[in-house]
Amino acid sequence: MAFNLLVLPGDGIGTEVVGAALQVVERLRDNHGWQVVVSQDLIGGAACNHHGVPLAPETKDRATAADAVLLGAVGGPDFDHLPLNKRPEQGLLQLRQAMGVYANLRPARVFPSLVQASSLKPELVSDLDILMVRELTGGLYFGQPRGFEDLGDGNRRGFNTQTYTNLEIVRVARVAFRLAQQRGKKLCSIDKANVLESGRLWRDEVSKLGAAEYPDVALTHMYVDNAAMQLVRAPKQFDVILTDNMFGDILSDEAAQLTGSLGMLPSASLGDVVAGRPHQPGLYEPIHGSAPDIAGQDRANPLATILSLAMLLRFSAGQPALADRIEQAVATLLADGARTQDLAAAGEVAIGTQEMTARLLKLL
Repeated sequence: MAFNLLVLPGDGIGTEVVGAALQVVERLRDNHGWQVVVSQDLIGGAACNHHGVPLAPETKDRATAADAVLLGAVGGPDFDHLPLNKRPEQGLLQLRQAMGVYANLRPARVFPSLVQASSLKPELVSDLDILMVRELTGGLYFGQPRGFEDLGDGNRRGFNTQTYTNLEIVRVARVAFRLAQQRGKKLCSIDKANVLESGRLWRDEVSKLGAAEYPDVALTHMYVDNAAMQLVRAPKQFDVILTDNMFGDILSDEAAQLTGSLGMLPSASLGDVVAGRPHQPGLYEPIHGSAPDIAGQDRANPLATILSLAMLLRFSAGQPALADRIEQAVATLLADGARTQDLAAAGEVAIGTQEMTARLLKLL
């Protein structure tokens, strides 16, 4: 049975980096026997322009029926005038919720040839390989009530609700524990249990799960403010990190900077295995934004999206050998000195999106 892949290029550089990844898909299909059927649709600002909403109901239906979704990026200043519920980013939140992808996997790996690109000293980031597991469909971004309140006399209040249930915590923690078992058997759970009740529940539930089901994994806990400091002080102390939606959003971008560029960081968002379906559905996307300032200029780094495709092959398509092939090709490409503008140091010649993709295709 062919693999059903839905592609949502999105906005800004999304169309360029997804276009690069689609060339890789074609190469794998034509030369390496991957049976895949690709379709495309709109999300974010592109959907706002065409449908008047950031995620059309029919697109949502196609996404939930697909074996996996590959996404570019959404948003841009052209849509800042829209009300919050019509902004491009709401399409992404709605997509995640509709697909039930509650576990967001964000690896932060420093390729040997990019050690000098990090803002930290080489000895701090050499061989760095962190996997952050972020809860994706709960917490502050989805909690109710939320909104604005007119307090009178020209005063207003904006409010959001940080909330988690034990079931939401346990299901994402189980993903993190299982991944830790496959890696270094170390898991650091990050919360704010000294201030937030939701954080206290988070720590309690993660601790109980670890003791009951994963005694072989060394579990530690850390407050989020300390974790932010430790990521830049001694990042190699971490292997797998587990945290909630908002903290994960912030810390994963911090971890990304350790690698030298957001343009190198992929992500996978996974839900439960669905009975009767041969593939585990997932949403795959680079963690960078739509970068409208460089859109259409052949300057975007396509590697984060291509590495997201590798994660798709590994987690949803059951094609780990093809995933390895992509990751090895990226490592070779970088070792050979290929650099897009975001990676190029002083004196190094930067190449464009299309040239980077062409070189990668040759290696494949």
